[in-house]
Amino acid sequence: MKYTAKYSQLVMPDNINIIGTLFGGQMISWMDIAAAKVSYRFLKETEAIGAVTRAIEKVEFNEPVYSGEWVNFESTVVETGKSSIKIQVDAYAEGRERGKRLACTAVIIMVSVVKDENGQYHKYEHGKLCE
Repeated sequence: MKYTAKYSQLVMPDNINIIGTLFGGQMISWMDIAAAKVSYRFLKETEAIGAVTRAIEKVEFNEPVYSGEWVNFESTVVETGKSSIKIQVDAYAEGRERGKRLACTAVIIMVSVVKDENGQYHKYEHGKLCE
């Protein structure tokens, strides 16, 4: 089974940097949420309570994004380890004036976690493979 998820955000004026485009840190934050969403779907039938970000391997900003545009994220599980989940996130900007375009891509590594009886979180070996 291929695990994918979609997520969208509207770019508001408070998301804009000093040159009038989407602040890069905001884009990365939204991409992390997109990765969390697909990892949730991937782990749904396991004992894991979710996953946390281990690493952001790569981020590439391709096109500027402007206030009033939508950013539509498509995240896909591309590889798994014992507890890790490697996710490709593509962010497409979409607006009236500029149309749809690939604005940013990222590869994010999440690690599945469980909570023990003492309230401590630990890595969890999910035992699942991506296809």
